[in-house]
Amino acid sequence: MIKNVSIIGDGAMGSVCAMLLVENGINVKLWGHDADYVRLLADKRENVKFLPGYKLPDEIAFEPDDDQAMKGADLILSAVPCQYMRSVWTRLKPHTPPLIPVVSVTKGIEKGTLLRPSQILSEIIGPDRHYAALSGPTIADEIVRKLPATSTAASTDLELARDIQQAFNSARFRVYTNSDLDGVELAGALKNVIAIAAGVIDGIGAGDNAKAALLARGLAEIKRLGLALGANENTFAGLSGLGDLVTTCVSPKGRNRSFGERIGKGQSAEQALSATDSVVEGAATCVSVLELAGKYDVEMPITQAVYDVIYGGKTVQEGIQDLMTRELKSEGE
Repeated sequence: MIKNVSIIGDGAMGSVCAMLLVENGINVKLWGHDADYVRLLADKRENVKFLPGYKLPDEIAFEPDDDQAMKGADLILSAVPCQYMRSVWTRLKPHTPPLIPVVSVTKGIEKGTLLRPSQILSEIIGPDRHYAALSGPTIADEIVRKLPATSTAASTDLELARDIQQAFNSARFRVYTNSDLDGVELAGALKNVIAIAAGVIDGIGAGDNAKAALLARGLAEIKRLGLALGANENTFAGLSGLGDLVTTCVSPKGRNRSFGERIGKGQSAEQALSATDSVVEGAATCVSVLELAGKYDVEMPITQAVYDVIYGGKTVQEGIQDLMTRELKSEGE
């Protein structure tokens, strides 16, 4: 049974996870890379930068010290954006207790290495512990407002998945288990790229037909790469696949969708990125996804179009034209 959790990362999801856990009577310590900001969180009891307007429960302990952050933990939760995981966990490696399991709520694929969050963690702090992911349609703003939500706890160690399920599950936050860690992490990363395309469609006012087509073909694209990498096909019809994809592509709160919408309305990728303090994981992930797709010979036309608009100098209309005038295929391809 999990009684003490150390959360690494003081963004919106780190804060939300802390709130869910303390509601269930679990002791939580929350750490962030900027000690001054962690002290500010403790003083104000509000995440003014990433989750403004909501009081953080008094039961959450904020710990700015690297060494103290993980002492006494039964479970470590990593809520660090994917492209920053390596630097943060390299810093924390000397302070990380052995064998304690780690669950990640990060969604992304590391540029260069093409590693998923659990793989990054395993490489840095060692394979001699169990890893898990908690993923699904979990918009932080809705969870903190106590609206009903669901998620999936995935691990090859099903006992760990069940322990995480028990720690987080409540009458307003239902958690399922899944043994397909690869598929759950891949689905969580890939949907962010499709969400950027969904935002572009919103930005140019392309309509509901186009949005529906994007979600359907986007899911097919996600599943193709997932199956090539050994994931379970059923995962992509579940909460971490279809569920997370729909939420991310339709919610006005979604960072990746909002980024795409700004591009659709005429901003450059640089302007759209600078308009938010939050990390837009999909912008970096699309680079890694295309590398993986090339390595496994998987066709990813929507991801390619997103890449071309962000990095390749193509206009939004050129990207759409590329998708609409591709070679004709059967729907199963």
